[in-house]
Amino acid sequence: MRRATVIEDKIFQALADPSRRAIFESLTRGEAAVKDLTARFNISQPAVSQHLATLKSAGLVTSRREGRHAHYRVEPRGLKPLIDWIAHYQAFWTERADRLEQLLEKMDQ
Repeated sequence: MRRATVIEDKIFQALADPSRRAIFESLTRGEAAVKDLTARFNISQPAVSQHLATLKSAGLVTSRREGRHAHYRVEPRGLKPLIDWIAHYQAFWTERADRLEQLLEKMDQ
C-alpha cells in the first residue's frame, strides 16, 4: 500500500466522525484548550481528548502545553494529502467529461 494512501485513510477516518469534524471546524477559528472545546460541545472531556488524539494522529491538528493545559490548533498542511487526492480525481473526471462531450458531438454529426 502506498504511504500516501495510509495518510489519506487516516484523514478520511478522522473526518468521518461528525463530532471530530465539528471540533476540527471549531479549531479553524483559532486555537483552543481542551476545556474550552468541552464547553462548546455536548460531549465529555475524555471524549474530546480522544477526538483530538485522532485528529492529531491524522496530522490535522497540533498541540502545545501551557502548564497543565493542552491547546490545539489546526495544522493547515494536514489537509494537503486530501487536497491532492481530490485534485487527482477532479482531473480524472474532467478528462472523462471532455471525452464524452467529444463523443456526443461526433454522434450528432
